[in-house]
Amino acid sequence: MNSHAGDCQARILIVEDDHEMSRFLSELLTEEGYNVEIVYDGPSAVEKYRHEAFDLTITDLMMPRMKGTELVGHLREIDPDALILLITAFGSIESAVETMRMGAFDYLTKPFRTDEILLSVGRALEQSGMRRELQRLRKEVQDRYGFKNIVGKSDSMHRVFEMITHIVDVPANVLIIGESGTGKELVARAIHYNSPRNHNPFIPLNCAAIPETLLESELFGYLRGAFTDAKKDRKGLFQEARGGSLFLDEISEIPVNLQAKLLRVIEDKEVRPLGASRGEKVDARILAASNQDLGHLVGEGKFRQDLFYRLNVIRIELPPLRERLEDIPILVEHFIQKFSGKTKRRVQGLTGEALAAVLNYSWPGNIRELEHAIERAVLLGKGELVDTGDLPAQLLADGRKGVPFAEALSKGYTLKDLELEYVKKVLESTKGNKTEAAQILGVDRTTLYRKLEEAK
Repeated sequence: MNSHAGDCQARILIVEDDHEMSRFLSELLTEEGYNVEIVYDGPSAVEKYRHEAFDLTITDLMMPRMKGTELVGHLREIDPDALILLITAFGSIESAVETMRMGAFDYLTKPFRTDEILLSVGRALEQSGMRRELQRLRKEVQDRYGFKNIVGKSDSMHRVFEMITHIVDVPANVLIIGESGTGKELVARAIHYNSPRNHNPFIPLNCAAIPETLLESELFGYLRGAFTDAKKDRKGLFQEARGGSLFLDEISEIPVNLQAKLLRVIEDKEVRPLGASRGEKVDARILAASNQDLGHLVGEGKFRQDLFYRLNVIRIELPPLRERLEDIPILVEHFIQKFSGKTKRRVQGLTGEALAAVLNYSWPGNIRELEHAIERAVLLGKGELVDTGDLPAQLLADGRKGVPFAEALSKGYTLKDLELEYVKKVLESTKGNKTEAAQILGVDRTTLYRKLEEAK
């Protein structure tokens, strides 16, 4: 039995007006384990193809009512990835070649041997399987790096979502600013995989992780013999990212001498590998990121102003986690779901004390630190709820310092509740002196009395 058939029970449509030939093909392919259907002319094939899915279509080239060349065009309109195998008489090879230019996979000339047809069918279905696997992988990547993985309901994150949605179809360069761990690469990938460039490569480079001596060849490539250890040609990342996106993380770490070369590549859309006498055209969208204020570095002479302007066409600023406390509970839930599959017990959430500790912590490592903390708690904890004992020690120590709004957030206070709580704390601090309390609150005594009355 053909190895491709048993694996996928492939569906094959035979389009052949010669009933004896169509019966022969059907019996041969059915014996091989394929699922076969027959129609006897082009219009019937088109109609069937509109309502059913087939992995391969085998069609005669010369038929009444509709030639095989026309049928290929119609099927490719319905499905641009349609796989079509042509059967033709010897004298029609020129037409068969023309049909292959239109998108047919292969052709066989009559008379053909059974092993020939089985080999061609096997090759076609192997390509079909590879194509489906590629589509599956692309979808998996898009799901992984789509908007749904950038979690947040805060106003600042809504602005980020709106900006990403607005710019995915815009070919301009993007500068993403944010502290370490705020998700800059996740945003860059979301931009790429939701843009028209998503079928082409996303190439990331952490500029801080590559020694200065290697960074130039990494970016621009080199030819064999360009330097002592250059044993063969090597493409640079600009060439590898052709048609896609090049993500330059920690762009502030690029040395000033290389900044000039980077600027030239961006302006000319042309890269010249080390050792090359002339450049070659490149087409890569630049997505740059930094945890430093590049404008400030320009003022200090550490970053080229002209390069900054080229990168800063569209700017996205990611807020630190301590400034988006309302996002922490849903981020915690997101990470619990992400890591629960790695443990046998069912983790349902955090205890009230653990959530308060998480909300009270300042998260200097931002989302990355939160993710690692939740992963550790899920994998090492014992109960269905993550408790304070499952959290890292430094988190609990920092939490004792207290962040004013964290407890209110964990208890679900309304804005009115929070306002009243603050009024009470101010009155306590002034030992009940309403005049002094009103001054601290920035309201007159009448407003203070009214707020106290509303609370009763």
